[in-house]
Amino acid sequence: MRPAHLKRLWQRGFGDDPHPVSHGEKLLSALGAFFGILGLLIISHNVLDTLGTALVVTSMGASAVLVFAAPHSPLSQPWPVLGGHLLSATVGIVCALWIDDLLIAAAVAVALSIAVMFYTRCLHPPGGAAALATVVGGESVRALGFAYLVTPVLLNVLVLLSVAMLFNAPFLHRRYPRWLADLGSQQAESAGVMAEEKLVIAHSDLVYALSQIDSYVDISEEDLLRIYQLATRHAQVDGDKMPYVA
Repeated sequence: MRPAHLKRLWQRGFGDDPHPVSHGEKLLSALGAFFGILGLLIISHNVLDTLGTALVVTSMGASAVLVFAAPHSPLSQPWPVLGGHLLSATVGIVCALWIDDLLIAAAVAVALSIAVMFYTRCLHPPGGAAALATVVGGESVRALGFAYLVTPVLLNVLVLLSVAMLFNAPFLHRRYPRWLADLGSQQAESAGVMAEEKLVIAHSDLVYALSQIDSYVDISEEDLLRIYQLATRHAQVDGDKMPYVA
């Protein structure tokens, strides 16, 4: 079978990549997650038993995907990661202590953690796993009580964030948190785009449009505006290249 045929079969089976990135970016994401999770495993293994370690690191593994594969996503920023884990784990501990039925406690913990993260503006999908892991984590988690929030949860989050900052620091386009990537050349480029183009859609109109979508959108206003600016500039360049037809 020819390579072109294999490529078409692959695309039919898996579809087009909605987030195309280079092979280097994919490898960097995987390598960063390796260092982050290795640090978490070393810490958690010294505090919890095997089951507790597996449950805690499972939610942190989901966070590693966001922090290293999508470092500029609103869901990946330090406050969502920190608040999402700590607040959700707190909800999980309360539910584990106050609700005797394990199944009900687990369901209530996940549901309440979503509401808490929404209202505290730290929505982080692995937070739901953190709440669930706290409820079903067994006696080793219950024995720690609220101390569980400090070690291993807080310590694990700090390790993950520290590794993300250090690992991504050498790469301007991957710097973490997101505001660090806006400094330097990218910030200058964005300012240049704003200066050279007259936008058809004002920033206030973009903010209004986002406010009318009654659902969480995993992209910041700044990223969306930048995408629009780059698309407009590209369209203008292509328009200048088009041959004039009388």
